[in-house]
Amino acid sequence: MSDTTRPSRRNLLFGGAVVAAGGLAAACTSNEPEESTAPAAQVGNNAGDNDKPGKKVTIGFSAPAADHGWIAAITKNAEATAKRYSDVTFRPVEPTNDINQQISAVESLISAKVNVLVLLPNDGEQLNQVARKATDAGIPVVNLDRILPDKLSYRTWIGGDNYGMGVAAGHYIGGKLKQKGVTNPVIVEIQGIATLPLTQDRSRGFADALKTYGFSVTAKQDAKFTVESGNQVATNLLQAHKKIDALWNQDDDQGVGVLAAIKQAGRNEFFMVGGAGSANAMREIKGGNSVLEATVTYSPSMASSAIRIARLIAQGKGMADLVEQQVPQSITLASETITKQNVDRYLPLGFES
Repeated sequence: MSDTTRPSRRNLLFGGAVVAAGGLAAACTSNEPEESTAPAAQVGNNAGDNDKPGKKVTIGFSAPAADHGWIAAITKNAEATAKRYSDVTFRPVEPTNDINQQISAVESLISAKVNVLVLLPNDGEQLNQVARKATDAGIPVVNLDRILPDKLSYRTWIGGDNYGMGVAAGHYIGGKLKQKGVTNPVIVEIQGIATLPLTQDRSRGFADALKTYGFSVTAKQDAKFTVESGNQVATNLLQAHKKIDALWNQDDDQGVGVLAAIKQAGRNEFFMVGGAGSANAMREIKGGNSVLEATVTYSPSMASSAIRIARLIAQGKGMADLVEQQVPQSITLASETITKQNVDRYLPLGFES
């Protein structure tokens, strides 16, 4: 698709600019700039004595290319958190969406003998072997988000609750449809990348939650986490279903394209739930003039936590609020539902799509 026909994030967002500006104006109580509601990075609060300078460590970092708002926020958060610590040397490698290039990049960090590695793999299965190589070389791996299948390949995994995202979305949609007395609803789901375990977990949680209300998904299609695909997939589903009761879009980045397609089609007979918690999705929710009523969180703040955890592991420390002397093997973040009622509390954690 050429640049003249492909809808860009800028163009697709432009139509919602008035709503977004109105939402931000309502949120501000001073002459602060708009960006104050969505900081460039989330570094968290102080963690007591663990924040005091300790043994100097080098943290290697590898993630996919930042061609997606959520991934871009992952990298920003990791960099910003590492800069907080005078005892940390942050060593990122060039981000890439090419599996072989990411493997080579991780191998370069192993050769450099970093103290600990934070790895968000493009694909957990395909990066498992090189992660195991790092672990066998005595370099603990903090596996971020997309999980490595072999627990011997990583020291700690930290990520969002993909199944919980689906459950949260399913309960919001199922509960609202029940309250409205809707029977046999048409429920549409727009996935991310269908082959990824995280996408499958989201869909499974969604289906399980809907089942408790006696509902099921009518149609689903994957949009590959991109604005362009989100736009095309939503267009196709809207054409295929002349009436929809509810729509769950698994990813707020691709949701930019989804919302643009909905607005272009002039459809408003249904309500929509998003996924991840982007700032622009939250502004749509706050504005109250969109089919988007809620989004369920999958915050890129997990990258900030991953860096902090990596530092503690390399320094042989535990987590300040836990009795145990070592960092846990697995940390799953909660998925929370953001609506117009609580959106102001979550806006500072939003990332820009």
